[in-house]
Amino acid sequence: MRAQLIPHEGPDADAALTPLKGKADRVLVDAPCSGTGTFRRKPDARYRLTPEDLEMHVGRQKALLARFATLVKPGGRLIYGTCSVLREENENVVEDFLAKHPEFTVKPVAELLGAELAEKVGPGPFLRLAPHTHGTDGFFGAVLVRAK
Repeated sequence: MRAQLIPHEGPDADAALTPLKGKADRVLVDAPCSGTGTFRRKPDARYRLTPEDLEMHVGRQKALLARFATLVKPGGRLIYGTCSVLREENENVVEDFLAKHPEFTVKPVAELLGAELAEKVGPGPFLRLAPHTHGTDGFFGAVLVRAK
């Protein structure tokens, strides 16, 4: 296994991505987000989040997901995660991505975690952890598979 941290912005970003296009088995996009999933530990943060901030995060998340999708080889996985509990940053971003990238499909978490564990993280194809249910920060995860 080889892991590589790739810059997503700045002058070196494009140069770092070009030789990796279509070669990755797995790409993790740990997207910058509003951090709403951490509000139980950082309650003051809820008063600093503005609609403009949220819009900026969503735009950045969509751009990062599309950019790093180019690295995934056929049959490979694109994993998207945030520490947000907001649908705008989670399901909506993934749904927008899938509408624009029909070569990707969602891999349901139940297939990856097994039925017993998947039942504990909620219904639907995504991983969703909630502070009041799981005793963790809020978290969202989606696994997207590129067609072979």
